[in-house]
Amino acid sequence: MDAARVEVAPEQACPIAPVVDIVFSRWTTPILWVLNEYGRHRFVELQRRIVTITPKVLTERLRQLERDGLVVRTYHPEVPPRVEYEISALGRSLAPLFAALSEWSVNLGEVERARLEYDAREPGRGRRT
Repeated sequence: MDAARVEVAPEQACPIAPVVDIVFSRWTTPILWVLNEYGRHRFVELQRRIVTITPKVLTERLRQLERDGLVVRTYHPEVPPRVEYEISALGRSLAPLFAALSEWSVNLGEVERARLEYDAREPGRGRRT
């Protein structure tokens, strides 16, 4: 191995990579956004707000978010039983990140223009569906 080249673990080379893996995995961001913006929700209420998510995937994501400490699940032993989900203090600490990304979203039109220009120059390359 070259002395000038040292192997570095990816998470050390890019310290935000693990954060991106946790926060921006599919469906995580919409769930956290809803809970941060609108507060505590029952499962069905979350499903209604995020209409394209399946119940199975919502269950999986909520379990993972609870495991990661970003969501708190509260079980109320009533008849019928009631379960509510809310964003945790750790999850709320992501609010500035969400706000910054929301502010950046004004650039999406520019991104779309860049894509169109690229696609015009490079037919058949780079098109994402």
